Amino acid sequence: MSDTLTKAQLESYLRGAATVLRGLVDAGDYKQFIFPLLFFKRLSDVWDEEYARALDAYGGAEALARTEANERFTIPEGAHWSEVRKVPKNVGKAIQDAMRAIEAANPGRLDGIFGDAPWTNKERVPDRTLKNLLEQFSSQTLSIARVPEDSLGDGYEYLVGKFADDGGSTAQEFYTNRTVVHLMAQMLKPQQGESIYDPTCGTGGMLLSALAEVKRAGGEHRTLKLYGQERNLMTASIARMNLVLHGVEDFDVQRGDTLDRPRFADGDQLRTFDVVLANPPYSIKRWNREAWASDAWGRNFLGTPPQGRADYAFFQHILKSMDPKTGRCAILFPHGVLFRKEEAEMRRKLVDADLVECVLGLGPNLFFNSPMEACVVFCRNEKPAARRGRILFIDAVNEIARERAVSFLKPEHQQRILGTYEAFADEAGFASVAPLDEVAAQGHSLSIPLYVKRVSAKAAEDQDNRSLSEVWTEWEQEGRGFWQQMDALVDTLDGLVNDEVARG
Repeated sequence: MSDTLTKAQLESYLRGAATVLRGLVDAGDYKQFIFPLLFFKRLSDVWDEEYARALDAYGGAEALARTEANERFTIPEGAHWSEVRKVPKNVGKAIQDAMRAIEAANPGRLDGIFGDAPWTNKERVPDRTLKNLLEQFSSQTLSIARVPEDSLGDGYEYLVGKFADDGGSTAQEFYTNRTVVHLMAQMLKPQQGESIYDPTCGTGGMLLSALAEVKRAGGEHRTLKLYGQERNLMTASIARMNLVLHGVEDFDVQRGDTLDRPRFADGDQLRTFDVVLANPPYSIKRWNREAWASDAWGRNFLGTPPQGRADYAFFQHILKSMDPKTGRCAILFPHGVLFRKEEAEMRRKLVDADLVECVLGLGPNLFFNSPMEACVVFCRNEKPAARRGRILFIDAVNEIARERAVSFLKPEHQQRILGTYEAFADEAGFASVAPLDEVAAQGHSLSIPLYVKRVSAKAAEDQDNRSLSEVWTEWEQEGRGFWQQMDALVDTLDGLVNDEVARG
């Protein structure tokens, strides 16, 4: 079978796998079974493809063909998909043994990549269910000729989004809206040969978006070096599978808590990178604040964040991980980081250091199961001369589309924001460039409504002639700022309670 699988066919095939598990496994746990099986099937089919090509080239010499097929990655005898598919009972053990054998035969590249799903727990996933899963995946051939790397990568991203959509309130830890990620990558403009880092990489979507941006711009994307760290074992494994399925070879995804134990270092210094993209977990409350006060890596250069939220701990880790000359970052944050009182001194040092280049406000409902608005903070170690001592504020709350209960940024929304960022100039009601002394006069608050006003100068001068829509816009602007401040106050009170709990 050599015909290419269409996008619709691939998505239907992947949905079918999830359907097999429905009712037996929580939707949030589908990923720990389906992603490893998808990866196992892909490895086996690509190995078969390489073997068949080599067998033809060597005139039927099986030993030579097997040696060549094993150059890309090795599938030991007994560990191939077709062999596991024939097993009549104890299917979970057969799957687990095959995956461990493949990991052991490919040290370094595939160590632990299949994760730790409970394959042998027959009460949770009986043999019959696993046999049905194997048959579902066996219904299509996932060779490169039939499903090119980009196509399978897109299908994989579809599956990530599907699980996030079905997975409840924890989905944001697993999936970041891809249109937002794409915009962040466009604005940072990663270049061929650069190093890209995500300290809370989830399933690797931000790393892949940076790679896709280099490819789109005509750069040699194979020269990129991708690095990520992820606390959750299964999610880290999914990220590694995701990168391999997209054809990425030069990457390093480590498991561990970035705040407690950063995995990327050069001696006693954090390793630095050209580009950092991140969506850190919002306002986590359980973290080692005491250790941060005397951080061995010097990541407390702005100060020690409150126990109730670690946003500025991640922020400082990212800033410390930026290359001193080329380093730049884009971080997705809750709006509270822009103006919360308890972080005012850290924010003053941040602003005075002239690290912040742009603050972008996004519209609501861009995250699964959450109506919140978010912001993206862009920082750069060496700003272009024309941008030094100034910060661009963009209010893109209305640059949003919504279909079937999902919000996203259309290409025209992304282009408008990108164009404004590149122009780095005032745009009435949408963007404002503020010198640092103006920000200082606002108490170093980075709250976007302080700098971007939606009422035109003419309307402000001529109160009597304002239209109803202009009055409504002004009221909405003031109300938005008020509710952002209220959200921050609730967040602060919540943090104080958690500080007391932590001390008590």
